[in-house]
Amino acid sequence: MTDSCTYAIFGATGNLSRIKLMPALYHLDQAGKLAEDTRVLAMGRRDWSQEHLVEQVRSWVQGAVGEHFDEAVFSRFARRLDYFRGDLREPETYQRLGDLLRDNDAFPDNIAWYMAINPGDFGVAVRYLHEDGLLEEAHGWRRVVIEKPFGYDLESAQALQRGIGKYLREEQIYRIDHYLGKGTVQNVLVFRFANTVMEPLWNRNYIDHIQITHSETLGLGSRAGFYEGVGAMRDMIQSHLLQLLTLVTMEPPPSMEAESLRDEKVKVLKSVRPIAPNAVHAHAFRAQYAAGQIDGEKVKGYLEEDGVAPDSVTETYAALKVYIDNWRWRGVPIYLRTGKRMAKKQSLVSICFRHPPQQFFRDTHIERLRQNWVLLGIQPDCLKVEMTVKEPGLEMRTRQTSLDASLRQRDEVLTDAYEELLLDVIDGDRSLFLRYDEVEYAWRVVDPVLRVWATERDYIQTYPAGTWGPEESRRLFEKEEQQWRHSLAPLED
Repeated sequence: MTDSCTYAIFGATGNLSRIKLMPALYHLDQAGKLAEDTRVLAMGRRDWSQEHLVEQVRSWVQGAVGEHFDEAVFSRFARRLDYFRGDLREPETYQRLGDLLRDNDAFPDNIAWYMAINPGDFGVAVRYLHEDGLLEEAHGWRRVVIEKPFGYDLESAQALQRGIGKYLREEQIYRIDHYLGKGTVQNVLVFRFANTVMEPLWNRNYIDHIQITHSETLGLGSRAGFYEGVGAMRDMIQSHLLQLLTLVTMEPPPSMEAESLRDEKVKVLKSVRPIAPNAVHAHAFRAQYAAGQIDGEKVKGYLEEDGVAPDSVTETYAALKVYIDNWRWRGVPIYLRTGKRMAKKQSLVSICFRHPPQQFFRDTHIERLRQNWVLLGIQPDCLKVEMTVKEPGLEMRTRQTSLDASLRQRDEVLTDAYEELLLDVIDGDRSLFLRYDEVEYAWRVVDPVLRVWATERDYIQTYPAGTWGPEESRRLFEKEEQQWRHSLAPLED
């Protein structure tokens, strides 16, 4: 059983709480993972009563779990809920909060402060918590969970770290990246280090290049206020995809202990070759979706979305080519790509192997063998290995076949990433959370690109919604025969 704790959520009336946090905590309660006296303190500015909070959370959970909603479980979960009204920018809020927690024995001494708030308020909330003694660990642990983005660029990330570092030890800070909580992402580690068949081939001698793609069919929705100042490079590549890159390319850690794992991830990021300002266009590409069709329905272009400036050059598609200058990967190009309003919702790691060193079949009908691929599907979760086999018949002809496997059985339910991460906070397991040096070195990778793009405000490439992005992004490839791997379907000639 985990420690009992008070899960105190700043911004508990917002979208993150509605869509992810409350349903995840409900599922943890349903699975018997929460200690009997664990409480959830929902904090917000809205004038909600305790009864209104419970009804709101009920509707959120029902919307998330549908027909699997269990009234008995929710009744138990509802008894854990408390509402605290206050403005996180007002010092008086923290004085009342401290009085509540100190004077009421119902709240366990261990406290997890969850910052489901605007990133600009992280520093303010941490400072006021410190000033009212709410970060002191005299009678229990104090942990602060910070959502991404951690900073807007390298300079702002460093400033934010200096700000919260005055009041918190690194061991108290849990920088959450829900992408790392996905079981299929963690399966990358299991696939690599629990199967000896692949490890001897996992290097520059056998691998031609690597692609990591995250594509979405959704557009901007109601996120214009956030996305206009962020863009695809910051939103996905700097965080999720570079983290996935470290798992695919890292050396085997001495153990799965949190610091050993994160040490190896940082080594990868430190080894990424810096992109010089005059080389940005050879290493990075950006574009913006225009009007098009998704699933047969017409959708607006980015500039037509509510809240988007008519002359915006915010990228909704970003691609980046990086090199890792270490012994294992030197010379192997790694392509990262993400986009909104694309043809399919998918997250895929594609490992392309080199051609055989000699063409044994040059005097047959086989002109050129296809390359082998290992495809790790994050969404959908699957594993696929593509190989070449001989076709039946008298002539020497070949075709591609694949070894396909789902990463879970039909009767196995895939848990939401937030369930595992929320539980890890209580358990003090930081292996799936970001250490500050990981964040800083990830910003160092993309910061030169962002600086150049910030000066180029006159024009941005476009692509029709419902496609795989602009063909011009192929300029990043090192070889003419390389092409984007869009899906688990075989590549066409």
